[in-house]
Amino acid sequence: MRIALVSAYDIAVPSGVNAHIGHLAQEFRERGHTVRIFAPGSRRHDAGPDTTLIGWTVPIPSGGSLARVTLSPGIYGKVKRILAEERFDIIHLHEPLVPALPPVFLRLSKSVNVGTFHAAHDGGSFMYSINRPLLRSWARRLHGRIAVSTAAAGMIKRYFPGHYDIIPNGVDIDRFAAEIPCPEDAAAARPYVLFVGRFEERKGLPVLLRAFALLKERRPELSLVVVGEGARRKDYEDWVRQHRVPDVHFAGYVSGEVLPAYYQHATVYCAPNTGNESFGIVLLEAMAAGVPVVASNIDGFAAVINDPLGDLPAAPFDLECRAAELVPPSDPGALAAALEKVAATPALRRSMSAAGLARAPNFSWPHVSERILAYYEALLTKHGPAPPQAADRPAAIQQNSRGQHS
Repeated sequence: MRIALVSAYDIAVPSGVNAHIGHLAQEFRERGHTVRIFAPGSRRHDAGPDTTLIGWTVPIPSGGSLARVTLSPGIYGKVKRILAEERFDIIHLHEPLVPALPPVFLRLSKSVNVGTFHAAHDGGSFMYSINRPLLRSWARRLHGRIAVSTAAAGMIKRYFPGHYDIIPNGVDIDRFAAEIPCPEDAAAARPYVLFVGRFEERKGLPVLLRAFALLKERRPELSLVVVGEGARRKDYEDWVRQHRVPDVHFAGYVSGEVLPAYYQHATVYCAPNTGNESFGIVLLEAMAAGVPVVASNIDGFAAVINDPLGDLPAAPFDLECRAAELVPPSDPGALAAALEKVAATPALRRSMSAAGLARAPNFSWPHVSERILAYYEALLTKHGPAPPQAADRPAAIQQNSRGQHS
């Protein structure tokens, strides 16, 4: 197959959507498919093989964060030229209705169009609400609709009802499972609670800091290691100093190569997010690394822990058989109690670790990519591909497409 993967977001800025696209591209290429990536780019960036940058980007508020998208007027002509020169069987748009690159591809595409919806905003989407009449016509051009979770599907269905197949995000199992020596700063802090995330309000670090202040009174041997960066770092460090909370270590930015070690050597991983999360990629990373999890009981996180996946049954209600302890969001007291329970109970940690290690492979990128490829093939069989280029598709797909065209 010839596959185009289109991102709404600046490819130079790390994000869950861009990581998702990168992993899919790698998996598809390893299976012999031709893949091109198209995305906005705000600056000179080594975008990698077969990646085309289209349009400069601007930040817009989105679900408690900032999304960098392109509003460049020249993208229409560039996309039109690309689609005139290349015939894709599948154009897979990630956030297909977010301005402006995916909707332009959708408007001009003569291929089979697939959209993946990644976001879940607790209060809904103002952008979808005010632009629904225009976006509805573009949404009709999608032959297939995917949501990464029931939370993401629930939000988009408010504005564009219909069927959405749930195919989740993935995790690089080998990367997080391969044992790595403990970094020096983390080794000095053991035993420690770990936080990994951007310094945005919705990531919940202020809640965790207050919870850790309570926890420290009861478990003085514990430290807190904070991995991440952001404009609010000084505010958080000042709060720790003002409240005289000992043993809070800000590790700053950590490279992708070293990050798994922080998970692997943690006593417990904490995800105190307050909302606006469609999925818990950090939970998957912790599970793959074998560390027990304490997390906010929000829809996107609960789905990672509890929802059935393929032939995997839903987790039992016995918390000791699950990979995570889920607590009410924005409740420092409940969070501190859960962290204490897990940190103080080795048998519970072992059972939670085993549950996470058993569940995480169901979210491996090879598994997720196979599901998406099967979805593509079903859509091609039903709707037919773009005008064929015989050398570009496997024989089975060519035979299916011949039956769809006169």
